Amino acid sequence: MSETLNLFEQQARNRRQTAILMVVFVLFFAWLGFGGDLVLYLQSRDYYGQAHYTVPWLGIVVTAIGALVAWNSWVRGPKRVLWSVVGHEIVTPETHEERQFVNVVEEMAVAAGLPRPKTYVVDDPDPNAFATGHGPHDASIAVTSGLLTSLNREELQGVVGHEMAHVRNLDVRLMTMVAAMVGVIVILSDVMGRFFGRGGGRMIAGGGGGGSRMFSGGGRGGGRRGGGGGALVLVILVLWLISLILAPLVARLMAMAISRNREYLADASAAELTRNPGALASALEKIESSAGPTKAMKRGTAHLCIADPLGRKVNAKEGRMADLFGTHPPMTKRLTILKGMAFQQAKSAAAQA
Repeated sequence: MSETLNLFEQQARNRRQTAILMVVFVLFFAWLGFGGDLVLYLQSRDYYGQAHYTVPWLGIVVTAIGALVAWNSWVRGPKRVLWSVVGHEIVTPETHEERQFVNVVEEMAVAAGLPRPKTYVVDDPDPNAFATGHGPHDASIAVTSGLLTSLNREELQGVVGHEMAHVRNLDVRLMTMVAAMVGVIVILSDVMGRFFGRGGGRMIAGGGGGGSRMFSGGGRGGGRRGGGGGALVLVILVLWLISLILAPLVARLMAMAISRNREYLADASAAELTRNPGALASALEKIESSAGPTKAMKRGTAHLCIADPLGRKVNAKEGRMADLFGTHPPMTKRLTILKGMAFQQAKSAAAQA
């Protein structure tokens, strides 16, 4: 991403990239559900090319099960996140830090034109923060106790603005759905892998009679069609089985890529809300310099945090490996972009003066 891109160009670019990734995610999920039906359809064709397997029962059943699991994850997801990090809600602020946090959240909610999210504090000395929920109507912003004690008010505004941007941009809804889809794909891969592990190996090897019939062309007239049809079924089946094996890894890689894009967009949106990109840059520098990691944050919630709570080195690097396995963009790159915004802002103000 070019450092000279202004705020709105960054937002537009990140939205386009995220939309493309989500389309790929959905298509990959559809392939897992209906790829088996395609194999059965091709295998059931007779000598005249008419298929006896015409209703994609496997895809329908698998998709229905996946939808139920995804719906359950979607409904219960935010509460599970807050429960997993043992965050307590601030109902009545008791300390100066809590009062300042609640006050800043109210300010940023007004700036974003949104209802005030619920506020939570996680008892952890490492500074970090995240937002969760389905949208502005039920969003929650959680910060660690270490964040409240290490940042000044302007820096806290930058962090809260970043999390409020996740709420306003519907990142919390997006990432909840992504987490649900990843969970569904992992479950489907495991269940269908077990199912085909019992019979799939015999089919590929041609054992038990069924496999030899499948890959000789399928159906009673398969042998008279020649080996072309059987070879096609074999290729598609092998590709589908490989997809099942690699599905959990591919799903997590896609979720990481989406998470990285949303962090760039939230940084840009926070600068828009606070009109002070330098404050967020200063806060991120303090968060990055912390000894870490954030022990209260688990691997399943790492992609929600403003900075990687696990302290993985891959998130500090640039390149193909970081693009594949990092949940967050490189902090140095985020800081460079924010400081560039602050410089342009100061330059514009000086020109106007």
